[in-house]
Amino acid sequence: MRGARTPRRNLLDDARRARAMGSVMAVMLFLTVLAAALGLATARAAEGLDRQLAGRLTVQLLGVSDAGVTGIADALRGARGVRDVAVVPRAELAELVRPWLGDAGLDADLPMPAMIDVTLADASDATASVAAARVGELAPGAKIDRSARWVAPIRSFVASLAWLAGGIVLLMAGATAAVVLLAARAGLDTHRDTIDVLHMLGSTDVQLSRLFQRRIALDTLVGGTVGTIAAMIAVLVIARQIAAIDSVLVSGATLAGGDWAVLALLPLLFAGLATVAARVAVLRTLRQVL
Repeated sequence: MRGARTPRRNLLDDARRARAMGSVMAVMLFLTVLAAALGLATARAAEGLDRQLAGRLTVQLLGVSDAGVTGIADALRGARGVRDVAVVPRAELAELVRPWLGDAGLDADLPMPAMIDVTLADASDATASVAAARVGELAPGAKIDRSARWVAPIRSFVASLAWLAGGIVLLMAGATAAVVLLAARAGLDTHRDTIDVLHMLGSTDVQLSRLFQRRIALDTLVGGTVGTIAAMIAVLVIARQIAAIDSVLVSGATLAGGDWAVLALLPLLFAGLATVAARVAVLRTLRQVL
């Protein structure tokens, strides 16, 4: 029996095969982690757009005195569904039009509409309608711009990216199962004679499948960990570049602590998937062929 244990233990200990399997899994986990990071970051960005812009109104007032603008802002603060009201300073408006007017925007005699930012308690259409009606009562000539109108197409695009990234992760999981299936069958073909001997010595199909699934799970875990670490380094570099961009549209595309934990768990999840796939493939092949 001691002589039978050695071939059992070394049944799949082919260094060349292990290196190839590990390299493939490293590449697959690298791409999977990048796709998962994209999906998580875009989901965070969509949440950020909803939080920062979807629940906001911009009120433009033309020909209204400073006192009148202040009075309208005070009245809006008491309106139902309004969480915060802020009058945009003229200096900020001048900076917005500087690319087109230059320093002329700083001229106090230049007519410029007053702007009031209204933050709603929620982003529902009902709340926005109530706030807009209140503005209409206070300033019938006011122009109301709801940020959600132009944010909606952007949010839809961002959500599509998140779904696409999720689909890529699922495709990579399916490809991993296919690679494991091919590797298990190749191992069975390579060691067919050894398996026949182990069968004659009393080994069962379940015992043989454990040898394959343990070897494949180890290769997947080692290669996947290397690929995951490389991908997380790449994600960190990209995250720093995104953080340097001063834009509401991309500032929310960041990963939280829980997101990093999910990425770190991917090698374990794929190793588990590879174990199950190897067990199913080996048992089915042994029962049908050997």
